Amino acid sequence: MDLKGKDYIETADWSNEELEELLRVAGELKDDFKNGRPHRRLPDKTLFMLFFDKSTRTRNSFEAGMTQLGGHAHFIDSETSQISHGESPKDMGIILSGYGHGIAIRHDLFPGEGNKYLREVAEHAGIPVLNMQCDIDHPCQTLADLMTIREIYGSDLKGRKIAVSWAYAPSYAKPMSVPQGLISLMSRFGMDVVLAHPPEFKLMPEIIEKAEKFAEENGTKFEVVDSMEAAFEDADVVYPKSWGCIDLFEKPEESIELSKKYKDWICDDKLMKIAKDESIYMHCLPADRNNEVTDEVIDGRQSVVYQEAENRLHTCKAIMALTM
Repeated sequence: MDLKGKDYIETADWSNEELEELLRVAGELKDDFKNGRPHRRLPDKTLFMLFFDKSTRTRNSFEAGMTQLGGHAHFIDSETSQISHGESPKDMGIILSGYGHGIAIRHDLFPGEGNKYLREVAEHAGIPVLNMQCDIDHPCQTLADLMTIREIYGSDLKGRKIAVSWAYAPSYAKPMSVPQGLISLMSRFGMDVVLAHPPEFKLMPEIIEKAEKFAEENGTKFEVVDSMEAAFEDADVVYPKSWGCIDLFEKPEESIELSKKYKDWICDDKLMKIAKDESIYMHCLPADRNNEVTDEVIDGRQSVVYQEAENRLHTCKAIMALTM
């Protein structure tokens, strides 16, 4: 399957078969890495990594991954580049295309901005554009999530249930892209998806429609409920995390204040008992400990957050290896 030059902006842009190829290669690269086998699939290639937001796992998985593939990654802070002075996505995309082999962008803070920016860069760039998280999707994270779930439950996930739930966090109004990416992707690969959130913390309506469409096409279920308890009931996978109010991203302090009404939306031992005994707890990290989740759960036997985080390296490498 030839995927060279293909942009990776949303998982919805890729067919199930193409995503399966990404997962297959990610598995190969993980095995190579674990066994100390060199796997320099991108010798002398250059990736430009443009960040409009902070990062730990994403920056390091791409940067370390590019090194392990034999290439080099450049970190670019939007605030210290000419973008902060108004350089256009078109000009930046064309110019960097002449310098290297891939452009990766994180632009996730405000609904309606990030995905649009990535697609404008991609329209003019002559090299693949990779989404390191935007306002709509976090396709590197959710691919790693799917890889992790398959490592635990096998590739046939038919009938397995994932609970994607809002949870309280006081730190900042987090993007909606992870839960949106999860409901879009997992409904395509055999999982029944239940989304839970307080009434003010809805996701983008077009993403809800997309999840419903994917569920119908792939013979899975998708539903929205208004409590964590309802979502967690008999779940195989629980994925509680915070996100901001869609109407208040321009006023993050108000979003955080509003969220205080729902401090009881926390993943604890009592809630985990509602899910299946062998269920797993997942989070994209960083988690707001003892707000989103108790220490007992995130550090407990059902937590797979470190396996999940590790798989970010291997899926990012697969994306780069196949597209660049």
